[in-house]
Amino acid sequence: MDSFNYKNGKLFAENVDVEKIADSVGTPVYIYSKATILDHFNKIKKAYSAIDTTICYSIKACGNVNILKILADAGSGFDIVSGGELFRAQQAEGDVKKIVYAGVGKTDEEIIAALEAGVGYFNIESEAELENVIALAKQAGIKTKAALRVNPDVDYKTHTYITTGKKETKFGVDIERAQKIFEQYGKNGIVDLCAIHVHLGSGGKTIDPYCDAIKKVLPLIDALRGKGFKIEAIDLGGGFGADYQSDYAPSAADYAKGIIPLLKDKKLKLILEPGKSIIANAGILLTKVLYLKQGGNKKFVIVDAGMNDLIRPCLYEAFHFIWPAKVLPQFEHLKRADQLDIKGLEFVDIVGPICEGADFFAKDRAIPPVKRGDLISIFTAGAYGYTMSSNYNARPMLPEVLVDGDSFKVIRKRQTYEDMIAPERI
Repeated sequence: MDSFNYKNGKLFAENVDVEKIADSVGTPVYIYSKATILDHFNKIKKAYSAIDTTICYSIKACGNVNILKILADAGSGFDIVSGGELFRAQQAEGDVKKIVYAGVGKTDEEIIAALEAGVGYFNIESEAELENVIALAKQAGIKTKAALRVNPDVDYKTHTYITTGKKETKFGVDIERAQKIFEQYGKNGIVDLCAIHVHLGSGGKTIDPYCDAIKKVLPLIDALRGKGFKIEAIDLGGGFGADYQSDYAPSAADYAKGIIPLLKDKKLKLILEPGKSIIANAGILLTKVLYLKQGGNKKFVIVDAGMNDLIRPCLYEAFHFIWPAKVLPQFEHLKRADQLDIKGLEFVDIVGPICEGADFFAKDRAIPPVKRGDLISIFTAGAYGYTMSSNYNARPMLPEVLVDGDSFKVIRKRQTYEDMIAPERI
């Protein structure tokens, strides 16, 4: 699943003891495994090798330029949602023809920059946006390609904030309106509307919604082709599951087993936009115990990381497996689960220092006993961890560390107080 494992009771990232990283860099700190990143990317690549597939890693999941460079060198394209992410992809020297640009609120400046860069496809979210891209492309004298994002009205059965394939979302257009949009704009001569984009959401645990979406979209593609529109690609977006718990999500091979037979004879290029399925298990947030506190019948473990560093638990009610970085032998090899019936564990709330009641990482969670100064690892934190962090409570942003075999390097420095306030000095 990943390259974070216990050896003689100590947590290692690949061949590096995470305590060594904490001693060098301090805590809290994000730690990534290069081997895990490449392993997950290559598993997706292998799973879909039977058809023409472009993998576009979703930068919003984790956008450190050093990590993007690893993926670009491995052959990945990128899924972007802003001008800043386009800039990151360019700094990572990614192939701009393998960039797909999504997002409901692209500004004129962002669209022009993407046109000039020569991105592969714009993922169009509305008629108004398409009209604007056509106008700006015509003004710039640049031709481009686009995919219309359609909502197949498939229930992804995940948290409401990360469900995007239903009709009642701000993303895309109803599948029933798609043909009319093609009839009105499909032969404009400047923006080649030649693909269909579908994105169901994030956090799904089965392949069924993807298969259902394809089955709904293929008749639309057949109908459009029957009217003379060239549809060359289908973009299935991202949202593919990651193992926050053991056996939580289908593997890349499982997804492909359901998807490939539906597309194999359709003369369609496939575009995938995986983010967390590549990076989630490739990262941990390492934090230190500050205090233990008893409140009534409840025991609190107060750590030096906060909701500003990892907001997923309080925002999405997301589960992250949490375990000390140093444990007794009986606690080394465990399945990641929200409840563990093992002798010697304590039930605690794991919370941070932020002045908010929502500042927690786990409630009533069973973990081995810990004491002040112990290191704790919050697993599967590579996706939407650092990238969603903030300076709330005037807390500096964390460093990011990349492990490669038996060595590690800082790929983002810890922000200082002076760094934090520098843009405000006028």
